[in-house]
Amino acid sequence: MLSARAPDSPQAARALAELCELYWFPLYAYVRRRGYAPPDAQDLTQEFFARLLEKRKLAGLTREKGKFRSFLLTALNHFLLDEWKRGQAQKRGAQQTISLDTGSAETRYRLEPADTLTAEKVYEKQWALTLLNTVFCRLQQEYGAAGKGGLFKELEFALTGARSSVPYDELSARLKMSESAVKVAVHRLRRRYREVLREEVAQTVNGAEEVEAELRDLLRALAG
Repeated sequence: MLSARAPDSPQAARALAELCELYWFPLYAYVRRRGYAPPDAQDLTQEFFARLLEKRKLAGLTREKGKFRSFLLTALNHFLLDEWKRGQAQKRGAQQTISLDTGSAETRYRLEPADTLTAEKVYEKQWALTLLNTVFCRLQQEYGAAGKGGLFKELEFALTGARSSVPYDELSARLKMSESAVKVAVHRLRRRYREVLREEVAQTVNGAEEVEAELRDLLRALAG
């Protein structure tokens, strides 16, 4: 469930800011696919989040039903319409902002096919990719903190569905583990991956009953 449920609390503000900082690039990609030039897309994305993170804006999120992903896209479309009507950029005030890695944004955006995906499909795909990368990084940090960084590096192939180019007997020799222990470690890593994935998705929907539906949607987005 979204942590940003009590709009007046510092915890809610932090939770929303963290989600926004994590998922800004899918929105940037959406704005770019709508036809905005890179500098304009960067400014619009930054300004959108600055407004969203104003304390008085949080109440709108707590009343919103559905997924955080859908909420953000709907809010962004309203924002873009307002900007179009206004015909000029809003003056920047003393607003809370998030850190956008605009230097890499265009490089990442250009990896998308030029003509095959709509703005909405680009947004959904980038959201899904960001989610999976977040899960991967969480696990990497988790294993590193437990002194198992080397184990994670050797077994990370298991998270992509790919087969290791290194036979299990060679892996076991490298890791000083039996082959059966390596297979158990792979199983545990995959299981933990699924757990963390569900935890991350749960932060962006309203309840546990929506997690499975969101996972199916995101898998479809990756396949599209």
